[in-house]
Amino acid sequence: MRRHALAGALALALLGFAGTASATDASLQRNIDGDWRSAENRARDDWRHPAQTLRFFGVRQHHRVIEITPGNGWYSEILAPWLRQDGHYVAAVHDPADGDYFRKSAEGLKAKYTADPECYGKVEWLEFKPATPRFGNPASADVVLTFRNVHNWTQAGNAPAYFNAFFDVLKPGGVLGVVDHRARQGASTEESEKNGYLPTEEVIRLGTDAGFRLDASSEINANPRDTKDHPGGVWSLPPVLRHGDQDRAHYQAIGESDRFTLRFVKP
Repeated sequence: MRRHALAGALALALLGFAGTASATDASLQRNIDGDWRSAENRARDDWRHPAQTLRFFGVRQHHRVIEITPGNGWYSEILAPWLRQDGHYVAAVHDPADGDYFRKSAEGLKAKYTADPECYGKVEWLEFKPATPRFGNPASADVVLTFRNVHNWTQAGNAPAYFNAFFDVLKPGGVLGVVDHRARQGASTEESEKNGYLPTEEVIRLGTDAGFRLDASSEINANPRDTKDHPGGVWSLPPVLRHGDQDRAHYQAIGESDRFTLRFVKP
């Protein structure tokens, strides 16, 4: 029988554990283990640590959560069914009219959602312009999440606009959760972003300049095997494996990139 977030929530209610931290953790884990998730995506859990990461960000089932550019929906597979009963999941994507890349990305994600209404039937679809991003009414979200996106925004020169928009849409006390590829200590932003990495201090500055308070950082998604000097940048590593079969075993042994995990709070 297909495991579903609704069944998990009912079981918790019957046991009388609703609202407790242990119940939240158990419910989240059921969705991480859900058989609707693709085998390819589940194989990456050991590198992306979804349970620990979402717990660190303090995401709860009743929250309104906005994920920025969900890509192929890796976190959608977890968050959308988990939040569908008591919370709300918003997929914020680039306006497809801005180019073929954005259009194809949006079409792929929409197709994923449409194919499985049991999981994604309540997902809110939100399109935004990268130069002037806006993610909903002011103070309307509990959590904003972005995974491995900030380096793209720094390259495009619009990172401050994103962080200002996050601050605007979050409620007071709301959380901005950021995960991205971590640059070597002392590396410049300009040097690192060409290879897909970012200095942690740069991202902290972007957050605090927008008005956020850095609440905590975590090593959940750290990978000390990542030397960050790959000829094809971070894309040499899984899952991209830019070099194909060349040195494939070497890059697979390293695994996915070393990443910082930052929790910001709107005062």
